[in-house]
Amino acid sequence: MRTLLAILIAYTFSTSSLLSQQPLKPTASEIFQNIQKLNFLGSALYIAAHPDDENTRLISFLSNDVKARTAYLSLTRGDGGQNLIGPEIRELLGVIRTQELLAARRIDGGLQYFTRANDFGYSKHPDETLAIWNKNEVLADVVRAIRKFKPDVIINRFDHRNPGSTHGHHTSSAMLSFEAFDLVNDPTKYPEIATAHGTWQPKRLFFNTSWWFYGSRENFEKADKTNLVEVETGNFYPSLGLSNGEIASLSRSMHKSQGFGSTGSRGSETEYLEFLKGDFPKDKTNLFDGIDTSWSRLEGGAPIGAILEQVEKNFNFKDPSESIPQLVQAYKLLQNLPESHWKSIKIEELKTVIADCSGLFLEAVANQASVAPKGAVTVTVEAVNRSNANILLNAVTSPIVAFPATFAPTPLTKNQRYTLDSSEYSFSATSYSAPYWLKEKGTLGMYRVEDPNLIGLPEQGNQFPVKFLLTINGVEIPMVRNIVYKYNDPVDGEVYQPFEVLPEVTSSVPEKVLIFASQEAKEVPVIIRAGRDNVSGTATLQHPEGWTVTPVQQFFEIANKGQEQTLLFTVTPPKNQSEGTIRPLLQVGDAFHDTELITIDYDHIPLQRVLVPSEAKVVRIDIQKKGSHIGYINGAGDAIPESLKQIGYQVTTIPPSEIIAEYLKKFDAIVVGIRAYNTVPEMAFKQQELNSYVQNGGTLIVQYNTSRGLVTDALAPLPLTLSRDRVTDEESEVRILAPKHKVMNSPNVITTEDFDNWVQERGLYFPNEWSDEFTPVLGMNDKGEPQTKGSLLVASYGKGYYIYTGLSFFRELPAGVPGAYRLFANLLSIGK
Repeated sequence: MRTLLAILIAYTFSTSSLLSQQPLKPTASEIFQNIQKLNFLGSALYIAAHPDDENTRLISFLSNDVKARTAYLSLTRGDGGQNLIGPEIRELLGVIRTQELLAARRIDGGLQYFTRANDFGYSKHPDETLAIWNKNEVLADVVRAIRKFKPDVIINRFDHRNPGSTHGHHTSSAMLSFEAFDLVNDPTKYPEIATAHGTWQPKRLFFNTSWWFYGSRENFEKADKTNLVEVETGNFYPSLGLSNGEIASLSRSMHKSQGFGSTGSRGSETEYLEFLKGDFPKDKTNLFDGIDTSWSRLEGGAPIGAILEQVEKNFNFKDPSESIPQLVQAYKLLQNLPESHWKSIKIEELKTVIADCSGLFLEAVANQASVAPKGAVTVTVEAVNRSNANILLNAVTSPIVAFPATFAPTPLTKNQRYTLDSSEYSFSATSYSAPYWLKEKGTLGMYRVEDPNLIGLPEQGNQFPVKFLLTINGVEIPMVRNIVYKYNDPVDGEVYQPFEVLPEVTSSVPEKVLIFASQEAKEVPVIIRAGRDNVSGTATLQHPEGWTVTPVQQFFEIANKGQEQTLLFTVTPPKNQSEGTIRPLLQVGDAFHDTELITIDYDHIPLQRVLVPSEAKVVRIDIQKKGSHIGYINGAGDAIPESLKQIGYQVTTIPPSEIIAEYLKKFDAIVVGIRAYNTVPEMAFKQQELNSYVQNGGTLIVQYNTSRGLVTDALAPLPLTLSRDRVTDEESEVRILAPKHKVMNSPNVITTEDFDNWVQERGLYFPNEWSDEFTPVLGMNDKGEPQTKGSLLVASYGKGYYIYTGLSFFRELPAGVPGAYRLFANLLSIGK
């Protein structure tokens, strides 16, 4: 039985985002929904800053109820957030969240776009955001998205009028949209984009407000609503067996890396949209009031609309193929119309509906998941007509793989499988498959994309196209499928993956940050992976000045594709503190390779393979420490245990069930992972055991938790209240408020220089109230804000020490920041 999620995935037209998914196999009800969409020529663009900002109820309503072509423009890919499902952060997290957004859109029926803006982390003000992003470039991307998508209606998720009151990215997204609305119809603004995509003027701009923006439901009830448009989004769709709210919750639940699982809602729900610009709708319940969304919108389109209205009216749910003659007639008429935005969209939609009504199955499958450039791969195409429609396969062609030139036009007889293999050794693609926005090195705030045709796309679609040239009811109709790879899994059955071109050899250093706490050398493994059979060459390890590596060069030879060989290099640090980067460089023949292949594999998104520079940071730190055995209670996930092992600590993970005073007493110190009091339910019942550990002489370090959603308010043996205070500027001044305190002096003397070169932020969710037993050690603030003193609080309790810190050690230690290591070693050592 197909799941509701599978049904919804099959229900959308978003075929560009299905490159590595199973082919669409829609039911008759889903085909009918798509025919209804054929008869609506209107579009809406929702704009916000991050994955998860979008209102999935409204997107689903516009797509599934109104039948509008709907898209979400997320200015960033969510790279700066945290990952609740795995270890990936920054760019790799952006890859995951890109795919999560695509998965969400496959459910709610929308399309997905981006700008080149990089989510660099939390920002308090749009002035900071737009300076780091490069306002002109991001504004150009918003203008490009509007001119390319040509929405009739634009909806902002956030308010452009309240800078400084919320996340700077949020306000910036609204400000840029508000500004772009007046630019997109002016050919003198970003003229190169106007030349490529034309100009456009949306009909109206809204702000998706709610009671939350008014401070309370009571304030909202009292507010003047004359400027608000109301839409009912709680409708039930019998053809799907789901309410709009249920679809929206399934969509939102795809944001799994953020822990945004959502329960479906049923019953009436109202969305409020504040009118900002354009023409105010006379009908305040219809976002498209006054906009021609019929086929008359196209010059010569009325006859096509008349045909498709009859298709919708007379649709046979038992035999959708009865609609094929009329659909083909509409396609033929559409081909003869002047070129236009809607013509190109509706041609693709019509082709999809024609194929679905005929049960036409077209597929191109490679015999391996990946291949080196111009490698030996066989592509098998399959074509099956599962209806009585008259379909002729005239040719199969591709720009990157050849099929036999003697191909003869072949009738696709009902339910008879036709297959054809590509010619041997004809594969010609040479460009590596990788997220296009990661191929060039960008800046802190911007990704670099050289090809303007790719800017804004969620991923590079149809890299390996195969064209099926068909004649259906006497009309020639080309259809394109991207080459995929599939295999049979003993448990999951048929499994689809992307087909990709990857280097003939890649390398990796397993530890991405290598900390040298003394002059002692370390053996550093370099893992070499073969991307083809019988690959051999030499490997060197490039290193910073002052460091030494032996041997200088090593030979490798790997017989089979996918196999790995590990080479060991001895790396010796200099005497004094130093940091830099080591990079494996492989030579195969005349070619050099310096990339690492990373595989991201989660059940809710397609398998992703990402090529990144192969490198590791090496840091020589002058560091002393006391104690050796550290207990670690995992929270939402971080890499601090691995970081502590780098400087010689023995780290043991403590399961929640083992948080018992008798078990804990063997540890020199215990560290609680980030957001443990938000994500580990057992912490609500284990605090007394931790307090006893401290009282009996232990050291407990609790890292940041969010102020909302705590499993217990008693996360310390002494009064302590969390807030939303944070310092986002990683270069902000740090003041040592307690210079004589033990944590500032033993075993390492901490100075303000230890706060140099921190990454992304200073810290977050600092306490703002605490009892007198706590000593605030550090003071810091963002520009223009009062000093906060809650980033590092230390209290004696019984014979031990309780430490609460909102400093972002979870970012700094994996990044190899020397001062962060020295300070953390002092925290661990305070009780020794």
